[in-house]
Amino acid sequence: CLLHQHCQRQEHRMEAGEAKVKRTQPPWSPPPELKQPELRLYNSLTRSKEIFRPQNGKRVLWYCCGPTVYDASHMGHARSYISFDILRRILMNYFKYDIFYCMNITDVDDKIIKRARQNHLFEQYKEKNLGAMQLLEDIRTAFKYFSVKLAETTDPDKKQMLQRINQAVESSLKSLEEAMQQAFSSEEIGNRAKVLLNEAKDMLSDWLDVQFGSQVADNSIFSTLPKYWEGEYHKDMDALNVLPADVLTRVSEYVPEIVQFVKKVVDNGYGYVSNGSVYFDTVKFDSSEKHSYAKLVPEAVGDQKALHEGEGDLSISADRLSEKHSPNDFALWKASKPGEPSWDSPWGKGRPGWHIECSAMAASILGESMDIHGGGFDLRFPHHDNELAQSEAYFENDHWVRYFLHTGHLTIAGCKMSKSLKNFITIKDALNANTGRQLRLAFLTHSWKDTLDYSSNTMDSAVQYEKFLNEFFLNVKDILRTPTDITGQFERWQEQELTLNNRFYEKKTAVHRALCDNIDTRTVMEELRSLVSQCNTYIAAKKSNKQLPNRILLKTIAVYLTEMLKIFGAIEGEEPIGFPVGGGSQNLNVEATVMPYLKVLSDFRENVRQIAREKKVSEVLQLCDGLRDDVLPELGVRFEDHEGLPTVVKLVDRETLLREREEKKKIEEEKRRKKEEAAQKKREQEAAKLAKMKIPPSELFRLEKDKYSKFDENGIPTHDMEGKELSKGQTKKLRKLYEMQEERYNEYVRMLQNSSTK
Repeated sequence: CLLHQHCQRQEHRMEAGEAKVKRTQPPWSPPPELKQPELRLYNSLTRSKEIFRPQNGKRVLWYCCGPTVYDASHMGHARSYISFDILRRILMNYFKYDIFYCMNITDVDDKIIKRARQNHLFEQYKEKNLGAMQLLEDIRTAFKYFSVKLAETTDPDKKQMLQRINQAVESSLKSLEEAMQQAFSSEEIGNRAKVLLNEAKDMLSDWLDVQFGSQVADNSIFSTLPKYWEGEYHKDMDALNVLPADVLTRVSEYVPEIVQFVKKVVDNGYGYVSNGSVYFDTVKFDSSEKHSYAKLVPEAVGDQKALHEGEGDLSISADRLSEKHSPNDFALWKASKPGEPSWDSPWGKGRPGWHIECSAMAASILGESMDIHGGGFDLRFPHHDNELAQSEAYFENDHWVRYFLHTGHLTIAGCKMSKSLKNFITIKDALNANTGRQLRLAFLTHSWKDTLDYSSNTMDSAVQYEKFLNEFFLNVKDILRTPTDITGQFERWQEQELTLNNRFYEKKTAVHRALCDNIDTRTVMEELRSLVSQCNTYIAAKKSNKQLPNRILLKTIAVYLTEMLKIFGAIEGEEPIGFPVGGGSQNLNVEATVMPYLKVLSDFRENVRQIAREKKVSEVLQLCDGLRDDVLPELGVRFEDHEGLPTVVKLVDRETLLREREEKKKIEEEKRRKKEEAAQKKREQEAAKLAKMKIPPSELFRLEKDKYSKFDENGIPTHDMEGKELSKGQTKKLRKLYEMQEERYNEYVRMLQNSSTK
């Protein structure tokens, strides 16, 4: 009882103490805030990287200058459109911007008019089937006109191109003249005439256009040509996996809007009419307090060469240039000449200037201000500067474009690429040499705003990068296929896993930082390469210890890499890991369908090999090797045998495997050849050695009749050819050589004796 009372008193005291001091949660403080990188883009308007802030939250209005469709799309186009496709995908799928993307097709332009007219006139000329004599006469006349053009050309690249044409035509011209003078057969003369006509196409087309271009009345040719090449352009973009624009505008479909746009620029006081054409008044615009001309390249103002290129070949005649108030003014609307397409306008029959088309079409779709305007570096002046001027004159604002992005030049093996200089590679030609993915990887490993050199080295690097990634993906897939129960896939992490996981998150942070830094894909691709290398090292270390790598960790990394490549447009399809097998356009998941059967085949083959090795049945082992080396590659299947480890099964493109097989054969053939050469060399050395061994020492020096005239009783020389006695030093050397030969000869004699006794 006393104890019970004591306990009760203690409880009352504790309750009283708790009532006085109530326990509370300890204070909490958040972790220190880490400053996160913000997306910055290189803005040509400031020539620096600026924080990207769209005008309307996450919504981005983007306009991109499209192609002038008068010929095949080339790698210069690919440089721009693949680069912008990469930027667009990253902004949409990584940074989660809502992008509205508008692009134009220039289907009315001086280049198109001239090319359509020349093609039309040249085809008409060919249909006449003129005799060789008339052809010679016409081409000689065209040659004179061309020679004047060549002499007046000052641009070194263009002059070089014209000289190449000149030399080719001159050579074919002489060939036909020679055939006619020597009375060759009519068939041979006809063949040489065809060659000349083909070589002289550009020269003859120019001359025909000067003579008859103004008489062309068939306006359908001016739409047929661009329509055809626009179709080819879209096919090329599809092959390159370039996303189509949300809105595509064509100049020919927006002429009424262009006319209204020009009218308002004139009404606002920044344009003037001259002889049926309308020009932009650069002086008036630049003198306005709220406007500034040539925001992008102010130092280029007055560059008449660039200005003339911007106006077009058909618009720089002396009469046209004299219509301007200032040499820096540019055409908004051009009065059409005979042989040119035309539309009605308040100023008479005419057609749009080049620069005005983008301003009017972009305004119709995007309004008075856009977030991003994109184009190639060479469009900055005068095209984009003139776009800015006429658009800001129309809207009376100073922010028609917030961010101007320009992709870098493309060179071919270090040389300038130009369609007009006939120094270009078409996209179709490029795709015959490499896949669209490989081209995209080449662009991803270079900065989008800097010059990219399209060369064999560049493409070889891209191919190797693709192979490097693909092998990693295939290895991870093979690891993931290793049988295990549902709990066995969750493995205990050791120091190696913790280290690799830390590297993984470091690389993810580095990738994000690089993408925020002007979408620096070059650095991103290096970081991804480094991550894969660290994974490969981890896998190799595990396998060397006969341990299975951690599935979940490798799967997480492989899925991340795949997602990044999907964001970049380098992977199509729904596969969670790696490149699609059997072509990205297939809906069927080939790998998931066939891999269980291949695994059964692989296990069966491995059991057969094991028995064949134990029973020493080499023929069966050869059949197993033949299955691996000859049969399965034809089906796009690679078996990789590793000593002491299960066979690795990989699905790879058939073409890749066949190419690997051929390369392996070449390497083996080279090894065999070198081995045979070494064996032959050894046989020759042994034969030479044996031949020398057969010589008796007394005859060794007597064979050198051009050196010695007298010998002692052993055959050692005592006098040279001139009868002069040899010195003691010379005699000593010769005696030493004699003794060495004596040893060789004695060895040879012993060999003969031994062989005769057997």
